[in-house]
Amino acid sequence: MPVRQSENSQSYDSADRDPEAQAEGFATVRQAHGSEMAEDYVELIAELIENFGEARPVDIAERLGVKPPTVTKNISRLKAAGLVRRERYRAIFLTEDGQALADACRRRHAIVVAFLCSLGIDDETAQRDAEGIEHHVSDATLAAFERRLKTAKPR
Repeated sequence: MPVRQSENSQSYDSADRDPEAQAEGFATVRQAHGSEMAEDYVELIAELIENFGEARPVDIAERLGVKPPTVTKNISRLKAAGLVRRERYRAIFLTEDGQALADACRRRHAIVVAFLCSLGIDDETAQRDAEGIEHHVSDATLAAFERRLKTAKPR
């Protein structure tokens, strides 16, 4: 059922979109889904190192709500991608590239949370929603969030 729009707002009916633009949008979402795991892991590893001096697989599993074998498999993928380093029976550490990705993810997360809170959304909900949005928000949209935050009146 189509949603009625006011005269001043844009229509969001996907049938009106150019097929190539729509395909590009879906491809972007698929790509974001592919990088979500890496982004979540490096962001969490950075947080654990900052707070506890190390990131242990057991702590990663607990905080992500996954089983330790899943963490082991994903850490192997991150190691192959050059984002983490690990010695046998030791904690996990970020490489320079891993730290750069973690910093970018944390920045994106903070901007999305601040923007959602500026809309009147409570912090807990904003934090939870940002976990999904942060992986899909474009640089242009993130920049628009930042501009709006700079001009918004404090609540």
